[in-house]
Amino acid sequence: MTKNKTWPIPIEVAAFVESFANTDQKRLDSYALIALMEEVSGCPATMWGPSIIGFGKYAYTYASGHSGEAPLIGFSPRKAAISLYVFTGLDRHEPMLASLGKFKMGKACLYINKLSDIDQQQLITLMRATIDYLKETHSVVS
Repeated sequence: MTKNKTWPIPIEVAAFVESFANTDQKRLDSYALIALMEEVSGCPATMWGPSIIGFGKYAYTYASGHSGEAPLIGFSPRKAAISLYVFTGLDRHEPMLASLGKFKMGKACLYINKLSDIDQQQLITLMRATIDYLKETHSVVS
């Protein structure tokens, strides 16, 4: 079995933001996202691996038998862009992206340059839809 790349680790989130976010804007956006995601998820920010800030967690098992845990939602203030882990990829959730604002799609995330590039109310709607979907389809641990 392949070892999971993402797992909760005991690093203080604020210390990570201060050391990892490479611009003042990314630090400000990171703290705003932490507050927003904590409010929407009802879960505190936790470091998942060396660079992802996650909120809550759920258990998954793939058809291959590979299993693990992942954050319900999260983000990473990477050098090139902020990676948002807030989208299920489901066709029924795609219309929510139409009015989100300026972003790029990744395989498992959305990339934004700064938080002001997107509509935060639409982001909240997207996060809630993702959390609801995960609660319906997986075992939510917290």
